[in-house]
Amino acid sequence: MRYLKIAARAIAAATIATAVAACTSSGINDPLPRMSREDAEEWTAHWIDSLAHTAGGEIDEDTKKINFRDCLGKNDELAEDGRFEHTYSARVVLPPEQRAQAVVDIRDTLVEKGFEVQSYRSDPTKRPANLLDTWHPEDRQSVTAEDFTENENHLLLVVSTPCLLPPNVEQQQF
Repeated sequence: MRYLKIAARAIAAATIATAVAACTSSGINDPLPRMSREDAEEWTAHWIDSLAHTAGGEIDEDTKKINFRDCLGKNDELAEDGRFEHTYSARVVLPPEQRAQAVVDIRDTLVEKGFEVQSYRSDPTKRPANLLDTWHPEDRQSVTAEDFTENENHLLLVVSTPCLLPPNVEQQQF
């Protein structure tokens, strides 16, 4: 039964990712990708779980943070059609000596999935010592992994969606 749930989550995540990738937008009135808040939260939760597994750690359930916010346009336009962006973060319990390799493993996995590395470092003289910022050019989601400096046994993971439009809503034009 557990494997069926895992397979169902993987299929749902792939379907959502395909829908987002198919609707990328470059012009102000180009169609936005459509997704409900519930599906966006499920999608980002799947990414956080997968990244935690790749890192070799367990999510500290008390550290999960879910944030929805209105999308702002290039000239600070605020639409009234319900479009939103979503960020999901959580901390992974991971000893300091394992975090550099965990960030490398996450980086390599994301690059295989088409993400572009925006910044990366592993330098114990800096804070945070281990840092990775990535972005996917097709579906425009971003993923960050970094040492959580306020707790030496945590790695912070953050997944952010692009601007999404709820299903069955007419997209406002500017």
